[in-house]
Amino acid sequence: MPGLPAVLPFNDTVGDTVPPDTAHAVSVSLPTWRSNVAYEEGERWVVEKMQCGYPRFFIHKSIDRLAATIVHHHGDQNREKAMLFASHKGAQRCESFLKRQNPNANLSCIRILDFIPATHARETAEPNAILPRLSAVIYPAELWPTAKQFWQHTGEGMSSRRAEFCHRALDEHRMVESSLVSNSPPRVTRGPKRYQKLSVDLKNTNGLSNSEELGTNGVSNPDSVQFVEERFGRNLNSTFASQAKLAVRKRIAGSLISDTELPESLDHPEAENPTRLRRRDVPSFSADDVFLYPTGMNAIFHAHEALKSSIREAKSVMYGFPYVDTLKVLEKFGPGAVFYGHGNSSDLDDLERRLESGERILSLFCEFPGNPLLRSPDVKRIRALADKYDFAVVIDETIGNFLNVHVLPYADVLVSSLTKIFSGDSNVMGGSMILNPNSRYYSGLKQYLSEDYEDTQFEEDSVYLERNSRDFVSRSQRVSHNAEVIADTLRAHPRVKQVNYPKYSDTKHFYDVCRLPDAGYGGLLSATFHTMEDAEAFYDHLDTQKGPSLGTNFTISSPFVILAHYTELDWAAQFGCEASLVRFSVGLEDTESLKKAFDFALAAIPSS
Repeated sequence: MPGLPAVLPFNDTVGDTVPPDTAHAVSVSLPTWRSNVAYEEGERWVVEKMQCGYPRFFIHKSIDRLAATIVHHHGDQNREKAMLFASHKGAQRCESFLKRQNPNANLSCIRILDFIPATHARETAEPNAILPRLSAVIYPAELWPTAKQFWQHTGEGMSSRRAEFCHRALDEHRMVESSLVSNSPPRVTRGPKRYQKLSVDLKNTNGLSNSEELGTNGVSNPDSVQFVEERFGRNLNSTFASQAKLAVRKRIAGSLISDTELPESLDHPEAENPTRLRRRDVPSFSADDVFLYPTGMNAIFHAHEALKSSIREAKSVMYGFPYVDTLKVLEKFGPGAVFYGHGNSSDLDDLERRLESGERILSLFCEFPGNPLLRSPDVKRIRALADKYDFAVVIDETIGNFLNVHVLPYADVLVSSLTKIFSGDSNVMGGSMILNPNSRYYSGLKQYLSEDYEDTQFEEDSVYLERNSRDFVSRSQRVSHNAEVIADTLRAHPRVKQVNYPKYSDTKHFYDVCRLPDAGYGGLLSATFHTMEDAEAFYDHLDTQKGPSLGTNFTISSPFVILAHYTELDWAAQFGCEASLVRFSVGLEDTESLKKAFDFALAAIPSS
């Protein structure tokens, strides 16, 4: 395109947080095609500039600092590293994985250290105060790649906010290694005000004391709140975490059982009991069937663990080209996986033949629709096969989202990444697992979770998630509208090879089976180009945020296959994921301004 500068001003952001100036951002700026390749190659000019990254792929610097501090005091800095978790059980799972993946190594040196509140911190805290806790796995440094796999695949690692909270407590001697703490019961006294939980009046329907009643905008009275991070000015004090978690669970439940507008505030009369709203077709469903996790992948990991424990140990099926770590969980944390990467009728035909021959499986995992090809599985046929051959169906509806598609009747378990459109602000991680009360496995799963489930979502993260999700409904509607406009813009250009969007997919009829009245086709789409040069020119001239993640309130673009499958490009291509693919998560921007940005980038593609 004549006259265009070699380096555009909006591309001078390599390594910056996305959104900008956000301490706990879940994306990082990789604004040019070359910077994405350089990141995958480990080139210093990119890696050393990175202020953050997607939290399961990039250990946040606050977590890294805390881990280094623990090793400094409790290990060998020259030979050992630490991986940090919110619970002892999570640390045990990491330790088991390290040993399982290295069966011939002498790993007796691996150990778990539990850090708990110091005696004086317990004695001066209110009974319901938030107290610092973590578990650290100390392991030989050469096992870092294996430890990183566990962190990435399972989503078990602690959050950056928890790390900051715990590091302060460690520095102030309010948290210590457990062997240093007396086992005698603490004295109950009132502690410093900044460490106290607000008292709860159980008679109050909002779960808050009368003096701390939430206002009409969901924020408590100014004289009773200290914001979690004052510079954002919109987050409730972390002492409201239990109410925030309940509100999130009810918000999810309400979206699954109601055709009405969801309340945006905790004090809305319908927000307190969404089961009273008009229901769809899961009559016994309630917020008690919604379980929160620190990440979406952690929800997937624990869904698989719950199924193995409550049904049987057997292989699972990954149907459709998946988000990379779902397949890894099925392969590495059980008897293995059968992978059907095309996700078409031929794959289901083959699965049915195997089942008919007597082969048994534990479960089938699929996404609705898939990422990044946006193809929708035939969930009706899958449900029929599951009922006939006795296996569970787990559907990841992150891309479709609760408000556009209703897939619960076809699933035994729903999983979702709340990090994405549910939150939208790209500053907090979260996940959910939802049980279908009509499932034949419901009682067994419920019993298992009653004994095994741990709430490891950090309190401050819960507050952010609740606040961010209050306008979930209106945002979902707008991004669907904007995405459809961008899909049409790309489809009209001759240098675009293919546009992947549920509305224009050959699996649209499967999507429409589950699409709710007046709902859209979501905010995610992707496109491939005729040459890599075309893709690179387009991407480099596209004036949006550019980096990993999706479901953000702002448009964010990424050369997805390069980032997710750089070492296996030929393998990905055989399932339709070409290296030239660019994925777009469309945001809330003015539609015409957004369209102009895409037109500008399309015009930069060289003429054939």
